Amino acid sequence: MQYHHGRSETITFPGSLSDLRARLGEERYIADQGLAVSLFLALRLGRPLFLEGEAGVGKTSLAAAVAAALDAELIRLQCYEGLDISHAVYEWDYARQLLELRILDVAGELRREQAHRELYSDAFLIKRPLLQAIDPARSRPAVLLIDEIDRADEEFEGYLLELLAEFQVTIPELGTVRAKEPPLVILTSNRTREVHDALKRRCLYQWIEYPTFEKELAIVRARVPGASARLAEQMTRLVQSLRRQELYKVPGVSETIDWVTALVALDRQALDPEAINQTLGLVLKTKEDLESVRGETIGSLVSLAMAEP
Repeated sequence: MQYHHGRSETITFPGSLSDLRARLGEERYIADQGLAVSLFLALRLGRPLFLEGEAGVGKTSLAAAVAAALDAELIRLQCYEGLDISHAVYEWDYARQLLELRILDVAGELRREQAHRELYSDAFLIKRPLLQAIDPARSRPAVLLIDEIDRADEEFEGYLLELLAEFQVTIPELGTVRAKEPPLVILTSNRTREVHDALKRRCLYQWIEYPTFEKELAIVRARVPGASARLAEQMTRLVQSLRRQELYKVPGVSETIDWVTALVALDRQALDPEAINQTLGLVLKTKEDLESVRGETIGSLVSLAMAEP
């Protein structure tokens, strides 16, 4: 499958699984085999990809990496409770319509049929993320990220069913808008609630685990190239140990990256107990977690991380 730009450029999907993983690697995203296979099939089959996993394991960043790897535009819809069509799909620019109506009236050109045709045209249509992604006038391919779908209401899930099945939207004043080339759709969920099975059935599904030590270390090296090999290994080992503690909010990979980046900014070449205590708030985001870890616990975890080869 190919997309054609307005500039006559052509984008071809990766021809193989290894090609896809290599492209993601160029964007500093380390995908394991299972995730890469799911993404490859989503591209080949034209199916949405539904990603679930704890916060911070790389669901959202995958969409950004894929968009960059395909030279596509990333269009993001951040879900939240109360999200409706006017914020997700489209709405009319009523202020501009009213102004245009007054201009037509002053010019003596206010005829009912003509006014309706001019006022309800593409010029006054505000395209929200879902409509932007399937806009047939697009000159670039799109990756549509529907982020944290579990935060939206179930009614919004129902609306997505038709969109994901047909890649079209009906606007009463204009008619049906259908994508010429459907976007790659990636949905994410942190499982704050269960997403309906009807939505999942329309997607390829992938659960993303917290990474192994080896994978997380590879991610840290790719994302924080300025970190010394020793610091990267020790910090990765420390975060892996933290995840085994009884915490209210377990740190994700994004927190590991932030922590290592902070220590590099502090000119640390190896794990430093004092710097760890000063920057612990980068990875632990609740008062309870900070209080439970500070002191002997973090001290012993730091000592273990420094002692292991």
